[in-house]
Amino acid sequence: MPFFKNIGSTELIIIGIILLVLFGGKKLSELAKGLGESGKELKNAKKEMTNAFNDISDDSQKENLQDSGKKVEKKRGGVANV
Repeated sequence: MPFFKNIGSTELIIIGIILLVLFGGKKLSELAKGLGESGKELKNAKKEMTNAFNDISDDSQKENLQDSGKKVEKKRGGVANV
């Protein structure tokens, strides 16, 4: 969003004061806690997805190596029989 690039520290402080007046300190602390927990859950989900993709790619690489090894064994056996 391009309009966020022009927001400075003074504007952020003013926005924070307005939010504090509108919602109160207790509600804002609950909101901040909820946002923090959500961020933590998203980070954990990202880590799990990355691990899952790495496991899948490792398994496919192992299968490719096994298939290549079988092909080499077939060719080696064919050469020995000649």
